[in-house]
Amino acid sequence: MNTSNTVILITNYGMGKSDEALQIKLLIKYLQLITNGNLLPNSICFYADGVKCTTADSPVLPQLKTIEEKGVRLIVCSTCLEHLGRKAAVGIVGGMPDIIEAQFTAEKVISL
Repeated sequence: MNTSNTVILITNYGMGKSDEALQIKLLIKYLQLITNGNLLPNSICFYADGVKCTTADSPVLPQLKTIEEKGVRLIVCSTCLEHLGRKAAVGIVGGMPDIIEAQFTAEKVISL
């Protein structure tokens, strides 16, 4: 079930503030739990270092592909990808207007 009024923001490479391995482990677990619990948001927006989660070498890519297959829009900031010299392997590459639209049409925004 998509929780159509919810948007998740991922702005870091992982979740929380700790060493990178723990941040990635936490994000993988979070994404698995919301997928398994069928608590899917309408969209997940990736910007700043968060766009690194969407690249081909990302350890969270399998979870993101599963979430996208279940109908969640994954919006990846084009400016951030370009700045970091990366390419998204999942989601739609959009701009800040797409991210703003997702945020302002949501009833709930969760920032990880």
